[in-house]
Amino acid sequence: MSLNPVALEELVRRVLLEDVGPGDVATSAVVPEDVRCTAQIVAAAPGILCGHPVARAVFRALDPSVEYTPLVPEGSEVDAGAPVASLSGPARPILTAERAALGLLQKMSGIATATRRLADGIKYYHARLVAGWETLPGLRLLEQYAVRVGGGQVQPYGLAGGVLIRSGHLALAGGVREAVVAARKSAPPLSRVAVEVASLEQVQEALDAGADILVLTGMDPETVKRAVEQASGKAVLEACGTADPSHLIEIAKTGVDIISVCDLAHSAKSIPFRLSIEGAKAQEKEA
Repeated sequence: MSLNPVALEELVRRVLLEDVGPGDVATSAVVPEDVRCTAQIVAAAPGILCGHPVARAVFRALDPSVEYTPLVPEGSEVDAGAPVASLSGPARPILTAERAALGLLQKMSGIATATRRLADGIKYYHARLVAGWETLPGLRLLEQYAVRVGGGQVQPYGLAGGVLIRSGHLALAGGVREAVVAARKSAPPLSRVAVEVASLEQVQEALDAGADILVLTGMDPETVKRAVEQASGKAVLEACGTADPSHLIEIAKTGVDIISVCDLAHSAKSIPFRLSIEGAKAQEKEA
């Protein structure tokens, strides 16, 4: 499991451009340029650690000589007070990158923690846990990575990655059948066509039109179960769930193939981390 290095580099550049801008006034004023330090990133609450590659990239973007060493593997469960990474190098870039690096680490660890909790709850059922389409442009790369680290799966990265016919498409196309047929004609040959359906009548329309994936929206568990029986394996069925583990179990019991949690990425509570400076000294100058 890895992050696209080109996309990560661009994301980090934009994050630092926003957070640091023309410079870190406080650090430049207080910390001499020749001071080096060692530090640790410490978890302030229990959770699933996610984001080592991102935190490393943030620190090293400001100074490639900064050494970032993970102390626990990516995806590990950590306790409050546990050191998760060590840092050494010039003090200024370490302090300047602190807020951005820890902020991303906190957000990604929160998503991974929430995902692991939900995925573990349905691991003995047929259904797969998938993060919904509601990830944020600009942070989608990190949000989807964190979901995978937590044990979930993700939707296509962007609108070009798959065909999802939503309710707005249905209203403008004239119905389920019309929208699916139109998508089949225009989409790339190997594309799978997914369509949102809100009733058992629309389920049948979608099946008759040859849709590959039926996204069951606004249905209670009993209706989802009936939709599963109606489809009888002719299409992949995806039901929308919430971040409530008990609700996910009820949905999983219906026999549906996929459970998507729309707010999984953006509603997860961040896991706090702090930077602990351990030692500092001025760099010895050459004679």
